[in-house]
Amino acid sequence: METRHEMTEHHHHHGAEGHVHAHPTQGHIVPRRPSPDELSHIQGWGADLDRKNRPAVPMERTPPRYTDAKEGLPEKQPERVEVLVSPERPGITPLFGTAQPPSGLSGMIRRAAFKSTENDLRHWMLLLLADRVNVVEGVVDDLAHGKVPNVFAEMGLQAEWKHNPGGLVKKAAIATAVVGTAWYLLNRRDRYR
Repeated sequence: METRHEMTEHHHHHGAEGHVHAHPTQGHIVPRRPSPDELSHIQGWGADLDRKNRPAVPMERTPPRYTDAKEGLPEKQPERVEVLVSPERPGITPLFGTAQPPSGLSGMIRRAAFKSTENDLRHWMLLLLADRVNVVEGVVDDLAHGKVPNVFAEMGLQAEWKHNPGGLVKKAAIATAVVGTAWYLLNRRDRYR
């Protein structure tokens, strides 16, 4: 069996003619991109090389956004807030979001979700529940700061009324039927006690 150093030397040696090369100082293998000539045997390859044939042309930028991609791992982002990590992962990724650190009841639910693995249904159900609880926490926080939330606009109902009025009416009818049925069943049950 090859040692890590022998593997690095082996891959570094064959990088010019083979498929991969490694940085001897970093000790990890970086895939080599094939040249256009090496890919020309693939049927349809290069069909979008002409900018006019690209579906995203109106949104593309020239020069492209990411022209200076560095090889290797990015610099590790400092942890200034709590970041929840799946138990399947050996550690935190080098880059992560910090805009919404877990807090309050929804944060407690998220922490409980991350105690189970991602293939466990409880993980995802708890995260869905935490999202719903977080919405309620946001409304309560708005009210506590003297701001009355515009729920109609924030749920996208104005846009739906403008672009899909039939669908909105259907949703409202279904919601009214569900609430009405629940109210009827609860009142009926109270009468027979």
